[in-house]
Amino acid sequence: MGRFWSILFFLVPILAIATLVMANFGIAPLETARLPRSFSMAGDTIDQLFNGIHLLSALILSGTVLSLGWALWKFDHRRNDNPKARYFTHNTRLEIVWTIIPAFILVFLAFFQMKSWSENKMDRPTLTVNGQSVPVPPIVMVKAKRFGWEFHYAGDDGIVDTQDDIYIENQLVLPVGEDIVLQLESRDVIHSFYVPELRLKQDIVPGMTQFAWFHSREAGDIEIMCTELCGWGHYIMKADLKLVDRSTYDLWLAEQKSPYTPEFKSNPEVAAAENARYTESDARLERSAQAGNDLAENSIE
Repeated sequence: MGRFWSILFFLVPILAIATLVMANFGIAPLETARLPRSFSMAGDTIDQLFNGIHLLSALILSGTVLSLGWALWKFDHRRNDNPKARYFTHNTRLEIVWTIIPAFILVFLAFFQMKSWSENKMDRPTLTVNGQSVPVPPIVMVKAKRFGWEFHYAGDDGIVDTQDDIYIENQLVLPVGEDIVLQLESRDVIHSFYVPELRLKQDIVPGMTQFAWFHSREAGDIEIMCTELCGWGHYIMKADLKLVDRSTYDLWLAEQKSPYTPEFKSNPEVAAAENARYTESDARLERSAQAGNDLAENSIE
């Protein structure tokens, strides 16, 4: 029975490495087991990081399991005249080895991932304005909500979260071949903005304004999904992302602007009427809230 288990242990690393090779090189039936083809410039760095960690894990797995298999094979009680086990409390040399090697591996991984982390989480794209380098402004404000996505495009002022924003739900169209910055916010609970083809994933925390960026290198239709469990409809929280050339994007955005261009930009009278309507609406809400508070206090009394 000992040899059966030793052979089984020998097979584990062989099957693990075979699975890794089949997934990385697109060999059936595991051709779709790894991440999809990258559309992002930073995706190459991320893929190198993934592949390096996978290779390192495969080597560690092989060493560990082969050692166990060798021990089961060598010390099979049927092959030893004196099968009684020897007991010892510790081995200082062995303990030093299995402390130093993992520490070295962790330090190596810490430095190995710095480039990828910087590109995707720290080094926001910049542009030169009046001779100074400034961060690229967000082109779209993404608001996550249960269970969908709101996309607020910057209007004529070029600034998101202003009165001339263009509002679209569950469809994001962006130009390819440019540095794109997104402003991420949540309306309710924690969500996560995930686009596998862009190697882009960012948790969205209520009350926080966060930014994500990428530089796509090819056009295509891909999917945005939420990867943070946010309620019963989490599984349907998806949106379409279309990466198109700049001319197609400009034409599409111009088509979206016409229905959403506010009249108050060119008509002060309309602006005054709109402001009065919003003021009256706020006043009604305050009166309703106060009436509710008074009713609650009377009920308690």
